[in-house]
Amino acid sequence: MIPRLDPGTRVLAQGRVLVGGRPRRVLCLDRAQAGEVTRWRAGRPVSGAHRALARLLVEAGLLRPEPGAGGPRDAEVTAVVPVHGRVRELAACLAGLRGLAVIVVDDGSPDGEAVSKVVSDAGASYVRRETRGGPAAARNTGLAAVTTPYVAFVDSDCVLQPGWLDRLLPHFADEEVAAVAPRVVSYDAGRGWLSRYEAARSALDMGDTASVVRPDGLVPYVPTAALVVRRAAAGAGFDERLPLGEDVDFVWRLAASGRQVRYEPGAKVAHRHRVRLGAWLARRVEYGTAVAALDRRHPGAIPALDASAWGVLAWAAAVCAPGGAAARAGLAAACVAAHAADLAGELPGEPARAAALAAADTLTAGRLAGASVSQVWWPLALPAAIAVPRLRLPLVAALVLPALAEWAERRPPLDPVRYVAAHVLDDVVGAVGVWKGMLRERTFRPLLPRLRRTRSGGP
Repeated sequence: MIPRLDPGTRVLAQGRVLVGGRPRRVLCLDRAQAGEVTRWRAGRPVSGAHRALARLLVEAGLLRPEPGAGGPRDAEVTAVVPVHGRVRELAACLAGLRGLAVIVVDDGSPDGEAVSKVVSDAGASYVRRETRGGPAAARNTGLAAVTTPYVAFVDSDCVLQPGWLDRLLPHFADEEVAAVAPRVVSYDAGRGWLSRYEAARSALDMGDTASVVRPDGLVPYVPTAALVVRRAAAGAGFDERLPLGEDVDFVWRLAASGRQVRYEPGAKVAHRHRVRLGAWLARRVEYGTAVAALDRRHPGAIPALDASAWGVLAWAAAVCAPGGAAARAGLAAACVAAHAADLAGELPGEPARAAALAAADTLTAGRLAGASVSQVWWPLALPAAIAVPRLRLPLVAALVLPALAEWAERRPPLDPVRYVAAHVLDDVVGAVGVWKGMLRERTFRPLLPRLRRTRSGGP
Protein backbone atom coordinates (compact mmCIF):
# COMPACT_ATOMS: atom_id res chain seq x y z
CA MET A 1 0.00 0.00 0.00
CA ILE A 2 1.22 3.51 -0.86
CA PRO A 3 -0.65 5.82 1.52
CA ARG A 4 -1.60 9.40 0.77
CA LEU A 5 -2.04 12.21 3.24
CA ASP A 6 -5.57 13.54 3.37
CA PRO A 7 -5.70 17.01 1.78
CA GLY A 8 -6.81 18.47 5.11
CA THR A 9 -3.80 17.12 7.03
CA ARG A 10 -1.13 19.65 8.00
CA VAL A 11 2.48 18.57 8.63
CA LEU A 12 4.28 20.78 11.17
CA ALA A 13 7.49 20.87 13.21
CA GLN A 14 9.66 19.28 10.52
CA GLY A 15 7.25 16.38 10.17
CA ARG A 16 6.99 15.61 13.90
CA VAL A 17 3.41 16.93 14.30
CA LEU A 18 0.34 16.06 12.21
CA VAL A 19 -2.87 18.08 12.50
CA GLY A 20 -6.07 16.95 10.83
CA GLY A 21 -8.74 14.29 10.71
CA ARG A 22 -12.31 14.53 11.86
CA PRO A 23 -12.68 15.23 14.67
CA ARG A 24 -9.46 17.26 14.47
CA ARG A 25 -6.45 15.66 16.13
CA VAL A 26 -2.93 16.80 16.95
CA LEU A 27 -0.59 13.78 16.75
CA CYS A 28 3.04 13.96 17.82
CA LEU A 29 5.40 11.48 16.15
CA ASP A 30 8.77 10.21 17.25
CA ARG A 31 11.74 10.55 14.93
CA ALA A 32 11.32 7.13 13.30
CA GLN A 33 7.59 7.62 12.74
CA ALA A 34 8.12 11.08 11.27
CA GLY A 35 10.73 9.68 8.90
CA GLU A 36 8.35 6.94 7.76
CA VAL A 37 5.57 9.45 7.08
CA THR A 38 8.04 11.53 5.05
CA ARG A 39 8.87 8.46 2.95
CA TRP A 40 5.16 7.82 2.36
CA ARG A 41 4.73 11.38 1.18
CA ALA A 42 7.52 10.74 -1.34
CA GLY A 43 5.61 7.75 -2.75
CA ARG A 44 7.21 4.88 -0.83
CA PRO A 45 4.97 1.94 0.22
CA VAL A 46 4.25 0.97 3.82
CA SER A 47 6.77 -1.43 5.30
CA GLY A 48 5.67 -4.30 7.52
CA ALA A 49 7.05 -2.67 10.67
CA HIS A 50 4.90 0.43 10.18
CA ARG A 51 1.56 -1.07 9.18
CA ALA A 52 0.15 -0.30 12.63
CA LEU A 53 1.11 3.36 12.28
CA ALA A 54 -0.47 3.56 8.83
CA ARG A 55 -3.66 1.93 10.13
CA LEU A 56 -3.85 4.38 13.04
CA LEU A 57 -3.45 7.39 10.75
CA VAL A 58 -6.07 6.02 8.34
CA GLU A 59 -8.51 5.44 11.21
CA ALA A 60 -7.86 8.97 12.49
CA GLY A 61 -8.60 10.46 9.07
CA LEU A 62 -5.07 11.80 8.54
CA LEU A 63 -4.33 9.33 5.73
CA ARG A 64 -6.67 8.27 2.96
CA PRO A 65 -7.35 4.53 2.67
CA GLU A 66 -5.80 3.17 -0.49
CA PRO A 67 -6.56 -0.12 -2.27
CA GLY A 68 -3.87 -2.76 -2.24
CA ALA A 69 -2.48 -4.88 -5.04
CA GLY A 70 -4.59 -7.82 -6.11
CA GLY A 71 -7.84 -8.45 -4.30
CA PRO A 72 -10.64 -10.85 -5.24
CA ARG A 73 -11.99 -11.44 -8.73
CA ASP A 74 -15.57 -10.86 -9.87
CA ALA A 75 -16.13 -14.62 -9.81
CA GLU A 76 -15.70 -14.55 -6.02
CA VAL A 77 -18.64 -12.14 -5.59
CA THR A 78 -22.36 -12.88 -5.40
CA ALA A 79 -24.79 -9.99 -5.72
CA VAL A 80 -27.89 -10.02 -3.49
CA VAL A 81 -30.75 -7.85 -4.77
CA PRO A 82 -33.82 -7.44 -2.52
CA VAL A 83 -36.96 -6.32 -4.35
CA HIS A 84 -40.63 -5.58 -3.69
CA GLY A 85 -42.36 -4.78 -6.96
CA ARG A 86 -40.26 -2.39 -9.09
CA VAL A 87 -40.18 -4.81 -12.00
CA ARG A 88 -38.94 -2.29 -14.56
CA GLU A 89 -36.25 -0.94 -12.21
CA LEU A 90 -35.16 -4.50 -11.37
CA ALA A 91 -34.63 -5.30 -15.05
CA ALA A 92 -32.33 -2.29 -15.46
CA CYS A 93 -30.45 -3.20 -12.28
CA LEU A 94 -29.86 -6.80 -13.35
CA ALA A 95 -28.58 -5.64 -16.73
CA GLY A 96 -25.68 -4.00 -14.89
CA LEU A 97 -24.91 -7.17 -12.92
CA ARG A 98 -24.30 -9.42 -15.93
CA GLY A 99 -21.25 -11.59 -15.39
CA LEU A 100 -21.83 -11.89 -11.65
CA ALA A 101 -23.66 -14.58 -9.72
CA VAL A 102 -26.91 -12.88 -8.65
CA ILE A 103 -29.56 -13.84 -6.09
CA VAL A 104 -32.79 -11.84 -6.29
CA VAL A 105 -34.90 -12.01 -3.14
CA ASP A 106 -38.55 -11.23 -3.88
CA ASP A 107 -39.85 -9.76 -0.62
CA GLY A 108 -43.51 -10.62 -1.06
CA SER A 109 -44.10 -8.69 -4.30
CA PRO A 110 -47.79 -8.58 -5.33
CA ASP A 111 -46.89 -9.85 -8.82
CA GLY A 112 -44.32 -12.52 -8.09
CA GLU A 113 -44.63 -14.01 -11.58
CA ALA A 114 -43.53 -10.76 -13.22
CA VAL A 115 -40.53 -10.51 -10.91
CA SER A 116 -39.66 -14.16 -11.51
CA LYS A 117 -39.74 -13.69 -15.28
CA VAL A 118 -37.39 -10.69 -15.16
CA VAL A 119 -34.99 -12.66 -12.96
CA SER A 120 -35.12 -15.67 -15.24
CA ASP A 121 -34.52 -13.57 -18.35
CA ALA A 122 -31.41 -12.12 -16.68
CA GLY A 123 -30.06 -15.55 -15.76
CA ALA A 124 -30.18 -14.83 -12.03
CA SER A 125 -31.38 -16.99 -9.12
CA TYR A 126 -34.84 -16.29 -7.70
CA VAL A 127 -35.85 -16.68 -4.05
CA ARG A 128 -39.32 -15.66 -2.91
CA ARG A 129 -40.43 -14.66 0.57
CA GLU A 130 -44.20 -15.09 0.80
CA THR A 131 -44.47 -12.58 3.65
CA ARG A 132 -42.91 -9.15 3.28
CA GLY A 133 -40.25 -8.68 5.94
CA GLY A 134 -38.51 -5.50 4.80
CA PRO A 135 -35.07 -4.91 3.34
CA ALA A 136 -33.16 -6.35 6.31
CA ALA A 137 -35.02 -9.66 6.17
CA ALA A 138 -34.72 -9.87 2.38
CA ARG A 139 -30.98 -9.24 2.46
CA ASN A 140 -30.53 -11.85 5.20
CA THR A 141 -32.42 -14.39 3.10
CA GLY A 142 -30.05 -13.74 0.21
CA LEU A 143 -26.99 -13.70 2.49
CA ALA A 144 -27.85 -17.17 3.79
CA ALA A 145 -27.73 -18.51 0.22
CA VAL A 146 -24.33 -16.97 -0.66
CA THR A 147 -21.42 -19.40 -0.95
CA THR A 148 -18.76 -17.08 -2.40
CA PRO A 149 -16.22 -15.25 -0.17
CA TYR A 150 -17.78 -11.86 -0.97
CA VAL A 151 -21.32 -10.54 -1.24
CA ALA A 152 -22.46 -7.34 -2.97
CA PHE A 153 -25.72 -5.95 -1.63
CA VAL A 154 -27.39 -3.94 -4.40
CA ASP A 155 -30.82 -2.28 -4.22
CA SER A 156 -33.18 -2.87 -7.12
CA ASP A 157 -33.43 0.86 -7.92
CA CYS A 158 -29.70 1.12 -8.65
CA VAL A 159 -28.29 1.35 -12.17
CA LEU A 160 -24.78 -0.07 -12.59
CA GLN A 161 -22.19 0.35 -15.30
CA PRO A 162 -19.73 -2.37 -16.36
CA GLY A 163 -16.62 -2.38 -14.21
CA TRP A 164 -18.30 -0.82 -11.16
CA LEU A 165 -16.50 -3.33 -8.92
CA ASP A 166 -13.03 -2.56 -10.29
CA ARG A 167 -12.25 0.19 -7.73
CA LEU A 168 -13.83 -1.69 -4.81
CA LEU A 169 -12.40 -5.20 -4.85
CA PRO A 170 -8.68 -4.23 -4.56
CA HIS A 171 -9.40 -2.84 -1.08
CA PHE A 172 -9.98 -6.41 0.09
CA ALA A 173 -6.30 -7.20 -0.46
CA ASP A 174 -6.05 -5.77 3.07
CA GLU A 175 -7.35 -8.52 5.38
CA GLU A 176 -8.53 -5.88 7.86
CA VAL A 177 -11.16 -4.58 5.43
CA ALA A 178 -14.67 -5.94 6.07
CA ALA A 179 -16.66 -3.87 3.57
CA VAL A 180 -16.27 -1.22 0.85
CA ALA A 181 -18.95 1.13 -0.46
CA PRO A 182 -19.00 3.10 -3.72
CA ARG A 183 -20.33 6.61 -4.14
CA VAL A 184 -24.08 6.63 -4.79
CA VAL A 185 -24.98 9.34 -7.31
CA SER A 186 -28.22 10.44 -8.92
CA TYR A 187 -29.38 8.50 -11.97
CA ASP A 188 -31.26 11.45 -13.46
CA ALA A 189 -30.22 14.90 -12.28
CA GLY A 190 -31.79 16.99 -14.99
CA ARG A 191 -35.54 17.07 -14.43
CA GLY A 192 -37.04 19.53 -12.00
CA TRP A 193 -35.64 21.50 -9.07
CA LEU A 194 -36.05 18.63 -6.61
CA SER A 195 -34.18 16.23 -8.88
CA ARG A 196 -31.31 18.72 -9.17
CA TYR A 197 -31.31 19.23 -5.41
CA GLU A 198 -31.15 15.47 -4.79
CA ALA A 199 -28.25 15.18 -7.22
CA ALA A 200 -26.36 17.75 -5.15
CA ARG A 201 -27.40 16.70 -1.63
CA SER A 202 -28.80 13.20 -1.49
CA ALA A 203 -28.67 11.44 1.87
CA LEU A 204 -27.11 8.49 0.00
CA ASP A 205 -24.22 10.48 -1.53
CA MET A 206 -21.32 10.62 0.94
CA GLY A 207 -19.17 12.98 -1.13
CA ASP A 208 -15.95 12.78 -3.11
CA THR A 209 -13.37 12.04 -0.37
CA ALA A 210 -12.19 8.51 0.35
CA SER A 211 -12.40 7.65 4.02
CA VAL A 212 -12.72 4.99 6.67
CA VAL A 213 -16.36 4.82 7.79
CA ARG A 214 -17.06 5.40 11.48
CA PRO A 215 -19.78 7.28 13.40
CA ASP A 216 -17.64 10.30 14.30
CA GLY A 217 -15.63 10.42 11.09
CA LEU A 218 -15.75 12.37 7.84
CA VAL A 219 -17.98 9.60 6.42
CA PRO A 220 -20.14 8.54 9.38
CA TYR A 221 -22.08 5.85 7.52
CA VAL A 222 -22.63 4.37 4.08
CA PRO A 223 -25.93 3.06 2.70
CA THR A 224 -26.41 -0.47 1.45
CA ALA A 225 -27.86 0.78 -1.81
CA ALA A 226 -24.55 -0.74 -2.93
CA LEU A 227 -22.09 -2.33 -0.52
CA VAL A 228 -19.52 -5.12 -0.97
CA VAL A 229 -18.89 -7.18 2.17
CA ARG A 230 -16.48 -9.94 3.11
CA ARG A 231 -18.85 -12.88 3.72
CA ALA A 232 -16.94 -14.09 6.78
CA ALA A 233 -17.34 -10.66 8.41
CA ALA A 234 -21.07 -10.33 7.74
CA GLY A 235 -22.11 -12.75 10.49
CA ALA A 236 -25.89 -13.09 10.78
CA GLY A 237 -26.37 -9.94 8.72
CA PHE A 238 -28.91 -7.19 9.31
CA ASP A 239 -31.13 -6.50 12.32
CA GLU A 240 -34.62 -7.39 11.06
CA ARG A 241 -36.24 -5.45 13.91
CA LEU A 242 -35.20 -2.18 12.24
CA PRO A 243 -37.56 -1.08 9.45
CA LEU A 244 -35.14 1.76 8.59
CA GLY A 245 -31.52 2.41 9.46
CA GLU A 246 -30.71 -1.30 9.30
CA ASP A 247 -27.89 -0.55 6.87
CA VAL A 248 -26.30 2.05 9.18
CA ASP A 249 -26.55 -0.37 12.12
CA PHE A 250 -24.95 -3.14 10.04
CA VAL A 251 -22.05 -0.93 8.96
CA TRP A 252 -21.44 0.35 12.49
CA ARG A 253 -21.39 -3.18 13.86
CA LEU A 254 -18.81 -4.12 11.23
CA ALA A 255 -16.69 -1.11 12.21
CA ALA A 256 -17.03 -1.93 15.92
CA SER A 257 -15.78 -5.47 15.29
CA GLY A 258 -12.27 -4.11 14.77
CA ARG A 259 -12.23 -4.33 10.98
CA GLN A 260 -12.40 -1.44 8.55
CA VAL A 261 -15.31 -0.27 6.47
CA ARG A 262 -14.10 1.94 3.63
CA TYR A 263 -15.74 4.46 1.33
CA GLU A 264 -14.36 4.56 -2.23
CA PRO A 265 -15.84 7.48 -4.22
CA GLY A 266 -13.81 6.50 -7.28
CA ALA A 267 -16.44 3.79 -7.85
CA LYS A 268 -19.90 5.15 -8.65
CA VAL A 269 -23.34 3.58 -8.68
CA ALA A 270 -26.39 5.49 -9.93
CA HIS A 271 -29.59 5.48 -7.87
CA ARG A 272 -33.15 6.44 -8.80
CA HIS A 273 -33.94 9.02 -6.12
CA ARG A 274 -37.47 9.92 -5.07
CA VAL A 275 -38.10 13.28 -6.70
CA ARG A 276 -41.85 13.72 -6.32
CA LEU A 277 -42.44 16.14 -3.48
CA GLY A 278 -44.88 14.01 -1.45
CA ALA A 279 -42.77 10.86 -1.65
CA TRP A 280 -39.59 12.85 -0.98
CA LEU A 281 -41.02 14.49 2.15
CA ALA A 282 -42.35 11.17 3.46
CA ARG A 283 -38.94 9.55 2.95
CA ARG A 284 -37.18 12.35 4.80
CA VAL A 285 -39.50 11.87 7.79
CA GLU A 286 -38.84 8.12 7.66
CA TYR A 287 -35.07 8.66 7.65
CA GLY A 288 -35.41 10.87 10.73
CA THR A 289 -37.38 8.28 12.68
CA ALA A 290 -34.41 5.88 12.51
CA VAL A 291 -32.15 8.16 14.59
CA ALA A 292 -33.53 7.27 18.03
CA ALA A 293 -33.62 3.54 17.29
CA LEU A 294 -29.99 3.66 16.15
CA ASP A 295 -29.03 5.61 19.26
CA ARG A 296 -30.57 2.84 21.37
CA ARG A 297 -28.21 0.34 19.75
CA HIS A 298 -25.19 2.65 19.49
CA PRO A 299 -25.40 5.08 22.44
CA GLY A 300 -23.92 8.49 21.70
CA ALA A 301 -23.15 7.68 18.06
CA ILE A 302 -25.56 10.33 16.72
CA PRO A 303 -25.16 13.50 18.81
CA ALA A 304 -27.19 16.51 17.78
CA LEU A 305 -23.94 18.48 17.54
CA ASP A 306 -20.32 17.30 17.43
CA ALA A 307 -18.03 20.31 17.55
CA SER A 308 -15.29 22.19 19.38
CA ALA A 309 -16.32 23.03 22.95
CA TRP A 310 -14.57 26.42 22.87
CA GLY A 311 -16.13 27.23 19.51
CA VAL A 312 -19.65 26.44 20.70
CA LEU A 313 -19.07 28.47 23.87
CA ALA A 314 -17.95 31.42 21.74
CA TRP A 315 -21.16 31.36 19.70
CA ALA A 316 -23.32 30.79 22.78
CA ALA A 317 -21.71 33.83 24.40
CA ALA A 318 -22.26 35.93 21.27
CA VAL A 319 -25.96 35.05 21.15
CA CYS A 320 -27.14 34.34 24.67
CA ALA A 321 -24.85 36.05 27.20
CA PRO A 322 -26.33 38.92 29.22
CA GLY A 323 -25.23 42.47 28.55
CA GLY A 324 -24.81 44.50 25.40
CA ALA A 325 -23.39 43.51 22.04
CA ALA A 326 -19.89 44.64 23.02
CA ALA A 327 -19.92 42.48 26.15
CA ARG A 328 -21.09 39.44 24.23
CA ALA A 329 -18.44 39.98 21.55
CA GLY A 330 -15.79 40.25 24.27
CA LEU A 331 -16.86 36.98 25.85
CA ALA A 332 -16.84 35.27 22.46
CA ALA A 333 -13.33 36.58 21.73
CA ALA A 334 -12.16 35.33 25.12
CA CYS A 335 -13.39 31.83 24.28
CA VAL A 336 -11.51 31.88 20.97
CA ALA A 337 -8.36 33.10 22.75
CA ALA A 338 -8.67 30.31 25.34
CA HIS A 339 -8.98 27.76 22.54
CA ALA A 340 -5.90 29.22 20.81
CA ALA A 341 -3.97 28.99 24.09
CA ASP A 342 -4.93 25.32 24.43
CA LEU A 343 -3.74 24.60 20.90
CA ALA A 344 -0.52 26.55 21.41
CA GLY A 345 0.36 24.12 24.19
CA GLU A 346 0.10 21.27 21.70
CA LEU A 347 1.91 23.15 18.92
CA PRO A 348 5.06 24.65 20.49
CA GLY A 349 6.58 27.38 18.38
CA GLU A 350 3.46 27.68 16.20
CA PRO A 351 1.36 30.46 17.81
CA ALA A 352 0.06 31.76 14.48
CA ARG A 353 -0.99 28.26 13.44
CA ALA A 354 -2.71 27.74 16.80
CA ALA A 355 -4.64 31.02 16.41
CA ALA A 356 -5.67 30.13 12.86
CA LEU A 357 -6.87 26.67 13.94
CA ALA A 358 -8.85 28.19 16.82
CA ALA A 359 -10.55 30.63 14.46
CA ALA A 360 -11.31 27.86 11.96
CA ASP A 361 -12.71 25.62 14.71
CA THR A 362 -14.96 28.46 15.88
CA LEU A 363 -16.35 29.08 12.40
CA THR A 364 -16.94 25.36 11.93
CA ALA A 365 -18.65 25.14 15.30
CA GLY A 366 -21.01 27.95 14.33
CA ARG A 367 -21.91 26.26 11.09
CA LEU A 368 -22.47 22.91 12.77
CA ALA A 369 -24.53 24.49 15.54
CA GLY A 370 -26.71 26.19 12.94
CA ALA A 371 -27.21 22.89 11.15
CA SER A 372 -28.16 21.24 14.46
CA VAL A 373 -30.82 23.90 15.08
CA SER A 374 -32.46 23.20 11.73
CA GLN A 375 -32.02 19.42 11.81
CA VAL A 376 -32.88 18.64 15.44
CA TRP A 377 -33.46 21.56 17.80
CA TRP A 378 -35.87 23.85 15.96
CA PRO A 379 -38.97 22.58 17.84
CA LEU A 380 -37.27 23.96 20.97
CA ALA A 381 -35.65 27.00 19.35
CA LEU A 382 -38.83 28.28 17.68
CA PRO A 383 -40.86 28.89 20.86
CA ALA A 384 -37.76 30.36 22.51
CA ALA A 385 -37.37 32.83 19.63
CA ILE A 386 -41.07 33.75 19.83
CA ALA A 387 -40.68 34.50 23.54
CA VAL A 388 -37.30 36.29 23.28
CA PRO A 389 -37.10 38.71 20.32
CA ARG A 390 -33.28 38.83 20.47
CA LEU A 391 -33.16 35.15 19.46
CA ARG A 392 -35.20 35.57 16.27
CA LEU A 393 -32.41 36.76 14.00
CA PRO A 394 -29.99 34.03 15.22
CA LEU A 395 -32.69 31.42 14.55
CA VAL A 396 -33.20 32.63 10.97
CA ALA A 397 -29.43 32.71 10.49
CA ALA A 398 -29.11 29.16 11.82
CA LEU A 399 -31.70 27.95 9.32
CA VAL A 400 -30.43 29.84 6.28
CA LEU A 401 -26.68 30.50 6.52
CA PRO A 402 -25.41 26.87 6.62
CA ALA A 403 -27.49 26.12 3.53
CA LEU A 404 -26.23 29.22 1.76
CA ALA A 405 -22.61 28.41 2.64
CA GLU A 406 -23.10 24.89 1.28
CA TRP A 407 -24.50 26.28 -1.97
CA ALA A 408 -21.48 28.59 -2.31
CA GLU A 409 -19.09 25.65 -1.83
CA ARG A 410 -20.81 23.17 -4.12
CA ARG A 411 -22.30 25.51 -6.74
CA PRO A 412 -24.97 22.95 -7.72
CA PRO A 413 -27.04 23.36 -10.92
CA LEU A 414 -29.78 25.08 -8.91
CA ASP A 415 -30.14 28.76 -8.03
CA PRO A 416 -29.40 29.69 -4.40
CA VAL A 417 -32.99 30.61 -3.51
CA ARG A 418 -34.42 27.23 -4.46
CA TYR A 419 -31.41 25.35 -3.11
CA VAL A 420 -31.64 27.07 0.29
CA ALA A 421 -35.43 26.60 0.39
CA ALA A 422 -35.08 22.87 -0.39
CA HIS A 423 -32.24 22.54 2.13
CA VAL A 424 -34.26 24.15 4.92
CA LEU A 425 -37.33 22.07 4.06
CA ASP A 426 -35.16 18.95 4.01
CA ASP A 427 -33.75 19.68 7.48
CA VAL A 428 -37.01 20.80 9.08
CA VAL A 429 -38.98 17.80 7.83
CA GLY A 430 -36.17 15.47 8.87
CA ALA A 431 -36.33 16.92 12.38
CA VAL A 432 -40.03 16.04 12.51
CA GLY A 433 -38.99 12.45 11.91
CA VAL A 434 -36.28 12.64 14.58
CA TRP A 435 -38.80 13.83 17.18
CA LYS A 436 -41.32 11.22 16.07
CA GLY A 437 -38.69 8.51 16.54
CA MET A 438 -37.63 9.86 19.94
CA LEU A 439 -41.21 9.80 21.20
CA ARG A 440 -41.63 6.25 19.90
CA GLU A 441 -38.39 5.07 21.51
CA ARG A 442 -38.99 7.14 24.66
CA THR A 443 -35.56 8.73 24.61
CA PHE A 444 -34.34 12.28 24.06
CA ARG A 445 -30.64 11.45 23.97
CA PRO A 446 -30.34 12.40 20.26
CA LEU A 447 -30.87 16.02 21.39
CA LEU A 448 -27.61 16.01 23.36
CA PRO A 449 -24.44 17.58 21.91
CA ARG A 450 -20.89 16.24 22.03
CA LEU A 451 -18.44 19.04 22.73
CA ARG A 452 -14.77 18.27 22.16
CA ARG A 453 -11.33 19.63 22.74
CA THR A 454 -8.79 18.94 20.00
CA ARG A 455 -7.45 15.44 20.59
CA SER A 456 -3.73 15.28 21.08
CA GLY A 457 -1.18 12.61 21.76
CA GLY A 458 1.18 10.33 19.89
CA PRO A 459 0.96 7.00 18.09
